[in-house]
Amino acid sequence: MKRLIRGRYEPLSLCIAVMAVSLSFSPRTAIAAPQNEIRIVRHVEVPMSDGVKLYADLYLPAAPGKYPTIVTRTCYGVQRDGVHEAMIRFAQHGYAVVVQDVRGRYESEGTWEPFRDEGKDGYETIEWAAAQSFSNGKVALQGGSYLGHNQWAAASKTPPHLVAIFPGVASTNIYANWITMGGAFRLSFNYGWGVVRMPNRIMLPQYWHSAAYTPEELKYENILMHLPLNTGDLASAGSPVQHYRDWLEHESYDEYWKAISDEESFDRINVPVHTYGGWFDIFLMGTINGYVGMRNHGATPEARAGARMIIGPWGHGPSQSFGGIDFTPIANMDMFDVQLDFYDYHLKGIKNGLDLEKPVQLFYMGANKWRSESDWPIPQTKYRELYLNSSGSANSVRGDGRLTFDKPAEAATDTYRYDPAQPVPTTGGNNCCGTPTQAGPVDQRPLERREDVLVYTSDFLTEPLTIAGPIKMKLHAATDGPDTDWMIKLVDVQPDGYAMPVAEGILRARFREGLDKVKLLTPNEVYEYEIELTSTANVFKPGHRIRIDITSSNFPQFDRNPNTGAPLGSSDELRVARQTIHHGGARPSHLVLPLVPALD
Repeated sequence: MKRLIRGRYEPLSLCIAVMAVSLSFSPRTAIAAPQNEIRIVRHVEVPMSDGVKLYADLYLPAAPGKYPTIVTRTCYGVQRDGVHEAMIRFAQHGYAVVVQDVRGRYESEGTWEPFRDEGKDGYETIEWAAAQSFSNGKVALQGGSYLGHNQWAAASKTPPHLVAIFPGVASTNIYANWITMGGAFRLSFNYGWGVVRMPNRIMLPQYWHSAAYTPEELKYENILMHLPLNTGDLASAGSPVQHYRDWLEHESYDEYWKAISDEESFDRINVPVHTYGGWFDIFLMGTINGYVGMRNHGATPEARAGARMIIGPWGHGPSQSFGGIDFTPIANMDMFDVQLDFYDYHLKGIKNGLDLEKPVQLFYMGANKWRSESDWPIPQTKYRELYLNSSGSANSVRGDGRLTFDKPAEAATDTYRYDPAQPVPTTGGNNCCGTPTQAGPVDQRPLERREDVLVYTSDFLTEPLTIAGPIKMKLHAATDGPDTDWMIKLVDVQPDGYAMPVAEGILRARFREGLDKVKLLTPNEVYEYEIELTSTANVFKPGHRIRIDITSSNFPQFDRNPNTGAPLGSSDELRVARQTIHHGGARPSHLVLPLVPALD
């Protein structure tokens, strides 16, 4: 990979890169050129069974006929920039396209409450579309992010005329891989998206919180520090934002969240599903869980066999460069072409080679190569423990924290002070779409100079180490209060010292026994925590080192745990916590790495 220093590539290198990506996929037939003139029909009424009228625009081939149909349901408005090009291209390729404003947004009637009506309304829209004169009765769904969630929600209702869905960069469990991670509240996303941009009927800008002219009292860096969280909406919206307050009120994975979780419904989805996402996307775990859920629990053998997944070195959508790292031209991908292949195969019966490909396509960072895999987790995976070790002073990169593949025989501890009034700032990682915060593989060295960050680093590698799959941390730790957070980052340290994060995870300690269980801690008692990190695919090259950073905050990506045990968002009290990490001996804190065969 390359950091963004020089904006050019040698021609020979580029040719080799293009050849490499072509060799990593099974061959397909070339996508045909557009074959249809089109027409657009605006503001078409789609009646719901409860009397609410939703409105949609139609993109249709101009010639009369019955066409396979693609439905996109959006909360961002049918007029949004970027929508029209793809819909026109689908229509040019012989699809009827329905682009609809969801309930309570823009031109559609009803009340906007994020997530809660998308299954029912999606089902009725699919069946409406299949019955129209322009449709041949075969319907697929399209769209990413919230639009991807809409696909999952509708498919879980098993509409009879649905044939396939293609949810991109999408959550499959609104609580576990959208609103929270490990039970920690995603403040930047939830506030920037839920309070500032999406409180009412239209999407609002964030300028008054981020522009140069913004007064101090409205700047995000001040608003996000507001406590208690459950009145923070007043600082932007000027009145309560009910859905935001509901999210705070339901801090665990209770029935409020289970009712809209797609992960409770994979066994009701009977169509092929193609997911895609990025290693640094906020919804990465939804991308993966969607594939795994359908591969193992889809309602029919055909649905299980038809599950597919692509993950690139991206944020919230494909790109060549992200977070200050250039992953070379082969990293980018035209997702329109991938979608068109998928729809052509399933809706038109075109034999384009889709069935000849392995179902999982992964980009391996470090080596900057794509590889096709037969499943996820990769069947040849071998799990290996990487142990924390120190002489008791792992604080900051200046400390003595070490990583070894050999289990340390002697017990030791490291301690640090977590002050929620001075949190560790968000610097890269899996984020997007909320308040302006850094995301991606951003250099961690500024954070690793802090005394409240424990840093454990391996020796220099003498041969490549290739990993791909789920990553977990087994952490033995204690805190002197009733609750706290544990934040873990896996870092690839390059020869020049650049500390590139490749996976991260957080656990709110009160959820150590499950996201549906709130159980406070006994102060100073040592617990063994299992912390799930975001999955990754990375080659740690010779001359690089592996690093684990441990701390208790990542703000404002996540809210600050006040260390008091108070219910989420309910209090303005903060207390400083003394954190103790145990390793070696009977309490061998370690990371579990998924080792896979080398790329060559």
